[in-house]
Parts: sequence; C-alpha cells; structure tokens
Amino acid sequence: MDEFDRRAFAHLFNAVITTCFGHPLSEPLSEPESRHLSNEIEEHTGLIVGWKSLKNYAAFVLTPTPGKQENPSIATLDTLARYVFEAPVTSEVERKKAGEHFTYWFRYREQVKVPLKSDTVTIPKSPQRSRLVWVVAGIVLLLAGFLIFILPPDFEHLRDNFQATDDLTLSQNGWFVQDKNDTFWKRRNEKPGRLTLFTLKGDNWPKTGEKPRVQNLLLQRIQDDCFTTEVHFTDFVPSGNWQQAGLLLLEDTLFRGKSIRLSLSYNNFFGGYTKPGEILIQAVASYGSEYANLEEFIHQPLFQLGSADVQRIATTNLKNVAFRLEKQGQKFRFLYSASPVDNFSFKELTTYSFGMEPKFIGLFALKGFVDTTAVKPVPIRYFRLDGQRCD
Repeated sequence: MDEFDRRAFAHLFNAVITTCFGHPLSEPLSEPESRHLSNEIEEHTGLIVGWKSLKNYAAFVLTPTPGKQENPSIATLDTLARYVFEAPVTSEVERKKAGEHFTYWFRYREQVKVPLKSDTVTIPKSPQRSRLVWVVAGIVLLLAGFLIFILPPDFEHLRDNFQATDDLTLSQNGWFVQDKNDTFWKRRNEKPGRLTLFTLKGDNWPKTGEKPRVQNLLLQRIQDDCFTTEVHFTDFVPSGNWQQAGLLLLEDTLFRGKSIRLSLSYNNFFGGYTKPGEILIQAVASYGSEYANLEEFIHQPLFQLGSADVQRIATTNLKNVAFRLEKQGQKFRFLYSASPVDNFSFKELTTYSFGMEPKFIGLFALKGFVDTTAVKPVPIRYFRLDGQRCD
C-alpha cells in the first residue's frame, strides 16, 4: 500500500467509525466495539470483515508506525466503502459474479483525493491576488446562501406502517437491530399489520453490576440536524416494574454518548410510601457513560391503578398511544396522544433544552434488570421521521 492509498484508507476507516458510532476514531477499539462494528458491516453489506482485523486497523490508523504496516486487501477496502456508501446488500458470490472490479473502493479513493505533502503547491501572494480571492469567495458565499433559501433541501422523509416486517424490508427502510434476541425477534410479526417488540430484560439506565443493553433495539440513522419523529403503539398497557416502550435518541449505539428516552411506563416504587401503582409517561436524559445519574424531566402520571374500574379505563384509553418528538437546534418538544381511537389529538408534555446531536433513533421495549416482571408484547403500527430546516 503506497502513501496515497494509506491516507485514503485512513480517511475511509474514520468514515466507517463515524457511520457506526456517530463520532470519528479517537481511541483504540475495544473487543466489544470491534465485534459490534464487524456485525454492523456484515448486516449492512452482506460481507464480512473480522473484528480482530478492524481492531488492528483502528490501532494502525491512530498510530501508524513504519515497522508495522496494515495491508487490507482491495476486497476489504471495497467492503468498507460499501458500508459508508450504504450500497445494496450483496455476497462474495454475487460480488465475484459482477467481475470483482471493487468499484466502491476506487470510487471512494477518487472522491477523497487526499493530497501528499509533496503535492502541496504554494502560490506566492500578492495584493491583487488577495483582493481577487476575497471577491470570488464573497460571490460564492452569496450564491450558496441564495441557493439554500431558493432550492428545496434534500431532507429525509420516512414512513413505515410495518405491513411487512421481514428482514429485507426493514433493512430497505433503513432499520437495523441491535442486541438481537432471536427467540423474540422471530415473533415480531405475530400480530398482522404490526411490528411487535417485547419488554425484555435490560435497560439503558445505569445499574451497578449491569452493562447497559436493550434487546431487539430497532434503530434508524438520523440524517438531519433538525427533525420531527412520531411512533404509534396499540394495546400496550404496562403492569409491572419497569415495563415500558417508546423512543430512544442516541449519539452512538454503545450508550457512551448523550441520550434521551421517552416512554410509556409502569411504576409502583415510591420510596417506602404505599401508593397504587401508576402508568405514566417518563422522559430521561443522560449525559453519557461517564455520568452515573440520569435526569428525569418528564414524569406525567396517566392512571393510578387503585381499582378494577381504573384498570378497565386505562386499558380502554391506552388502546392507541402515540409520541411525537420535535428537535430544533438544542430545543426538544415532546407530545403524546392516548385514546380508544387512532386519530386523537396530540398534547404537549414539555419543551427541553439539551446540548445533544442524536445520530440514531430507536424503537424499544424493556422491563429493566428484573426477572420477576412478565414479558409483554408491544405492537407498533406506525413510525415517521421527517428532516426539516433548522430555524
């Protein structure tokens, strides 16, 4: 691998890390991170790059040394480029049938155009040249500003009513599954016209002795800085600690960065006080894995389950539950709807300022790190994600 290819490879590997984790490579990959990245690449390309190779590539890109060189094959470089370009899923057999031209790697290599130090040309400055450069730069900026406001931006618009929940359709709609529990994932289509998740053991809320995990977390990459998203559930009535389901915003997929969780939940823990269990809407924010305490900024009780009548009313009114979340800069707006009918109006819960740039949005169901609480199905009938202009 010559110097140009080495620089292009380093640029590509950083793009792979940013695509997967939401931030550039800044430290060596751990074994869990390397395994996660390997699984991500295989799921999105159909091709395999071993986790040990990825771990070595990360170390090489961070601290290249003349005595130790990494020399990934062109096939591996093409696989990494396919992952960054979000190319269609393929296989080694299909890639060989196509002639093994490895077009994605050469396309990436051509687009990057990483200059060598020896290629740098210094142009002597002159007053006339400086004035000309500033004039041209001003014209370009004015034209760019004009185009931004005149031309329609290419925002992301996703609608999914989950009429089809096979792996291929979900992948084509941009979904991928993290921490897959095969037993329950196979039951995702047991209710026709719905995607069914289950309140499995796990939580992204920190707990001593437990690693944050959310089984069958269904994730979607967020392309735009500002957006509106919405999810609709049917027939989910939580009845035990800490059954819940909702939306999860993440800066990365390993729960190391900032996050926001919005959920319909159950609670009967009141710090020693005796009260009826409650069904509530809860939202919590995390500043990342280095912070042990989360911030609960929404705790909206909907029903206190003190009698069979209240339980019946709750079941009726939670027939259809929806959340809407809007992001404008650092301002987040939260709304909900709960009704026997599926077109009830949204009500605002709160607005919340939080310095976070989410890269992923997830649909989740969980019950915390408890074994005694039952596992409940959570049917999801609709999801949308609309990018929009930041005011």
